[in-house]
Amino acid sequence: MRRTALLVSAALLTGLLPFAAASTASGADDPAPAPVPVDNFEGEVPFASPPADGIFTWGGDSDDAPTLELAARDDAPQGDKVLSGTYEISGYGGFTHDFAFAEPAHDWSASKGIRFWWDGRNNGKKVNFELKDGGANGEASELWTTSFTDDFTGWKQLEIPFTDFTYRTDYQPVGGIDQVLGLTEMWGYALTLPVGVKDRFAMDGVELYGKADQALRARVVTDAAVYPVKEGRSAAVKVTVATTGSAPIEEPVTVAYETAGGTGESGKDYTPVKGELTFPAGTASGASRTVTVGTLRDKAGENAETVPLKLTVTGAKAPAENPQVVIDAHGLPYLDAKAPVKKRVADLLSRMSLAEKAGQMTQAERGALTAPGDIAAYDLGSLLSGGGSTPTPNTAEGWAKMIDGFQLRAQATRFQIPLIYGVDAVHGHNNLTGATIMPHNIGIGASRDPQVAYDAGKVTAAEVRATGIPWDFAPCLCVARDERWGRTYESFGEDPALVESMETVIQGLQGAASGKDLKRNDKVLATAKHFVGDGGTEFGSSTTGSYTIDQGVTKVTRQELEAVQLAPYQDAVDRGVGTFMPSYSSLDILGDSEGPVKMHANAAMINGVLKDRMGFDGFVISDWQAIDQIPGDYASDVRTSINAGLDMIMVPYAYKDFHATLLDEVRAGRVSEKRIDDAVSRILTQKFKLGLFEKPYADTGGASAIGSAEHRAVAREAAAESQVLLKNAGGVLPLKKSQKVYVAGSNADDIGNQTGGWTITWQGSSGKITDGTTILEGMRKAGGSDSVTYSKDASAPTGGHDVGVVVVGETPYAEGIGDVGNGHDLALSAADKAAVDTVCGAMKCAVLVVSGRPQLIGDQLGDIDALVASWLPGTEGDGVADVLYGKRAFTGQLPVTWPKSEAQLPINVGDASYDPQFPYGWGLTTLTKVPEGGRATLKALAAAAALAERTGSDELGRAIVDKARLLVQRKVGEGITAAVAKPFADADHLLLTGRYGRAVAKLTEAYA
Repeated sequence: MRRTALLVSAALLTGLLPFAAASTASGADDPAPAPVPVDNFEGEVPFASPPADGIFTWGGDSDDAPTLELAARDDAPQGDKVLSGTYEISGYGGFTHDFAFAEPAHDWSASKGIRFWWDGRNNGKKVNFELKDGGANGEASELWTTSFTDDFTGWKQLEIPFTDFTYRTDYQPVGGIDQVLGLTEMWGYALTLPVGVKDRFAMDGVELYGKADQALRARVVTDAAVYPVKEGRSAAVKVTVATTGSAPIEEPVTVAYETAGGTGESGKDYTPVKGELTFPAGTASGASRTVTVGTLRDKAGENAETVPLKLTVTGAKAPAENPQVVIDAHGLPYLDAKAPVKKRVADLLSRMSLAEKAGQMTQAERGALTAPGDIAAYDLGSLLSGGGSTPTPNTAEGWAKMIDGFQLRAQATRFQIPLIYGVDAVHGHNNLTGATIMPHNIGIGASRDPQVAYDAGKVTAAEVRATGIPWDFAPCLCVARDERWGRTYESFGEDPALVESMETVIQGLQGAASGKDLKRNDKVLATAKHFVGDGGTEFGSSTTGSYTIDQGVTKVTRQELEAVQLAPYQDAVDRGVGTFMPSYSSLDILGDSEGPVKMHANAAMINGVLKDRMGFDGFVISDWQAIDQIPGDYASDVRTSINAGLDMIMVPYAYKDFHATLLDEVRAGRVSEKRIDDAVSRILTQKFKLGLFEKPYADTGGASAIGSAEHRAVAREAAAESQVLLKNAGGVLPLKKSQKVYVAGSNADDIGNQTGGWTITWQGSSGKITDGTTILEGMRKAGGSDSVTYSKDASAPTGGHDVGVVVVGETPYAEGIGDVGNGHDLALSAADKAAVDTVCGAMKCAVLVVSGRPQLIGDQLGDIDALVASWLPGTEGDGVADVLYGKRAFTGQLPVTWPKSEAQLPINVGDASYDPQFPYGWGLTTLTKVPEGGRATLKALAAAAALAERTGSDELGRAIVDKARLLVQRKVGEGITAAVAKPFADADHLLLTGRYGRAVAKLTEAYA
C-alpha cells in the first residue's frame, strides 16, 4: 500500500478508536469480524458484458453510459489503482459488477453492511447504490436500493448498513421474488450516476463490514400495497415477517394495525378493524398472518374510496408504505360497459378535477418512477418502456406481472382510470427476449406484399398484448428520401405509394378500422409516426448532438409535402389508427416565410391538417422528451405543444414537473380548459375502446404463442419475401444441395446483426441476443451441415468448394446514432471487403448484404456473381436460406434506390436526374418463367394492362406489370443505364398507384 493511502487509513482508524475501545471493553470475546473484500480494483475483475462475470456500463442511450478505467493513483485508499470514470448523462446511466453466474452466489448474511471509498466532488448530487439479491443471476435478481449524496471533497469511506436498502418495486415485481433482502444469494451491485452534470468519479475498496445485527435484520412486508375490493366484500391483507439471511427471528415482533384515514367513511363504507399481530421469537422467516377488512354495501353509485391500514411495527423494520384497501368505484354511468363510448367519456370527464385530467395527459418511463405510489399521487395516465427498458427477468411473465403491478396502483385513484402502457414494438415484440422478430420495415417494403405487412402486424399485436401491453408505438409511415438517415430501415420505402400499400399493418395490429377489435387479447392500439416529414430531413441540418440528418429540417414546397410526406397519413386515418406521434424534425415549407417549425410545435399541421382536415379522432402522443426541443423555457414548451394539438406528452423523467407546469399554464389561462377536455376525451376514448376499464390486467392467454413455430413461420415467410436479388450472373442462385458451399462474412452467423437496432435494447447489439436462426444456421439446415464450410474472415482454405456465400453489411444502430457522418458510412468494413475479395476471387460467389440501407459495393460488383439485398431479416434466418436454396423464389424488389456513390445522395424515384447502381423496383427472380419475346410481348401486355386498369382488376393489373418488369430486367441484364433506370423506377411507382397501362408503357421505354 502506498504511503498516502496508509495515512488516510491511519486517520480513519484514529477517528474510530473510541468506538473500537468501547467495543473491546463491552465484548472482548465477540470482536467485529475482519472486513470481507468485494472489489479491490487492482485488475482482478475484468471489464465485461452481461452475463459474463465483471464490471460493465449501461445507459439510456449510447451517450449515457459512463467511461471506466482502472487508474493508478498515488492517493488510492487501497492498493495502487482505483475504478475511475467520466460521465455526462441526460437519461440514466451507471455501472454494475455482476458476479459469475456459473459459480455459487455470494453469502453476505454474516455482515452488517457494505462500504467503499468514494472520491467526493462536492456536486450535491445523489448517487444510487443497488444490491442484486436472489434469482438466477445478476441480470435476473431483485434490486435493493439506497443512495448517498456527493457533498464532500476527496476520499471518504461510506458505510451503508443493509437495513438502509429498500426494494425497488418499480423495476422487477416478477417471478421468484420474495421482496426480502436475504443476502444469502448475492449477485453483485450497481451504481446509478447523477443526471444533468458533466463530471468524473473514482471509487475504491468495496468490502463487507461489521457483524449482522439480529435486532435489525427483521422486517415486515405485505403481499401488496393496494387491495381493490368490490363493495360489500372483504379484503385480506397478508402480513409477513422476514429476516435478512432467512434466519428465524430472535426477538418477538408485534404489528399493531388499525384502519384510519382515507376517503372511505368508517361504519358507512367499511367496518373498522384494530388489533395486534404477534410473531414470537423463533418464528421462521416468511411466516404470515392475515388482517381482514370488511366493506359495507349501499345503493348509491360512488367513486372509489380508500381505507388505509396503518401498521405500527415493534421489533422489526416496518413496510415502506402502509397498505390500503380500495373499495371499487361502482354504479356510475362511465362504468357501464354496455353504454356508448362517447357517453362513458362524457360522464367520466365531467367528474374529473383539473389535476386528474393533467395526469391523464402525462406519460412517464416506468424506470423513472421515484415511487410506485406516484402513479396514484399524480393520476398518471400512461407509462412506457423506452428501448431496452425491460423487467428482470425479461420474460413474458415478467412483463405481465410488472405491468399488472403498475395497473394495481392506478386502482387507488378516485375513478380507477387504468394506465395505457406503451412500447416500441417496431418489428415484432422486439424488447422481449425470445419473441418473434420480424424483418424491419424496409424488408417488408421490399416484399411488395400487403399480406406480409398485415401478418407481421398481426403476430406483433398478439405477442405484445399477451404480455399485458395494449399500445404499440408503430408503424413508422415515414418516406425515407436519404439513406444516410439512421432510421432508413424504419421506413417501408422511398415512394409514398409503397408506404401506403404496406399500411395493412395497421389492421394487423388493431383489427377493424372501427376499433371494435381493440378489446381482443391479440390486438393493440397502433401509432402512426412520425408526423410529418422525418424521412425528408436535409443532410447536415440536425442540431441534435452529433446527428447529421435525424431530427433535422425537412425543406419542401407545399406540393412536395402533400405528394410525398403527407400522403401516407391520410390512409392511416382512414384505417382508424388510434394514435399519432409527431416527428422530432422541423418542417420548413418553402415560400411561406415562416422558416423551420418543430413538428411538436406545429399547430397548423397537427390541429389544422391532421385533426381538422384529415379528421383524425384519436390522440396525439409526443416523442421521447421531444417538447424539450421546442424553443423557449419549459412552461413555453408545455403550452406550445399542448396548444399545437398534442394530447399526451412523453416526459420520461420529468412527469412531476410536467404535471405541475401544465396545471399552472391552465390556471393562468395560457392553455384553455376546452383544449384539456378535448385531449383527455381523446385519451379516454381509446382506453374505453381497448376494454381497459373492464380488464386492466394482462390477459396472458396468448403467451404460449410468443416465439411459437406458427409465429416464426410468418416471420420466415416475411424474411424470404424481403430478399431482393440484384444480380445473378450465370444463375449462381439458387444453390443446390449437392454443392459444397463456402460461407464467410461478419453477418453470416450473428443474430444481433441480422435483427438490427430496436432489438432487445434501443440500439441493438451484435451477438446472441435472443432466440432465432442465423443465416448460416438456416443454410446448414437447408443444404446439409456437411456441405457448408464456415469461416467468418475467410481464413480457412477455399479449395474444394463449388460456390461461396459471403454475408456482409452493417452492425446495429438506431435513430441518429446511425446517421452517416456520425461514426457511420455506407461502405463495407475492411474485413467484409477482404472476405468478398478472397471468396469471390477463388470461386463463383453470392454476396448477401445484411443492412438497414443500401451499401456502396460498386467497386467490387464486377467480381460478384450474385448480389442479394437481405436488409435486416429478423430472427428467422431460415427464410433467407429458403430463397438461397430454391425452396422459395426470389420475388423481392428494391424499396429504395441503390446508389452508385454517396455523392449521388439523395437519389429517389421521380428525380429528374437518375442514374443509380440499381433502380427503385429492381428485383430479379428465380424459379419463375420469364415471358418470351420483346416489343410484341410488351405491346400485348400494355393492352391487357390498360384493360385491367379500366375494369378495376387490380390483381390482374399487377400480375401483368410484373411480367413486363421481368421481361425488361432479363433484357437489360447488367447494363443498367440512366436511360433504363428512370422509366423502370417510374413504372414501379405507377404500378403502386394503379396506373397499369402507363406502367407497362414506361417499362417499354426502359426496354428500348
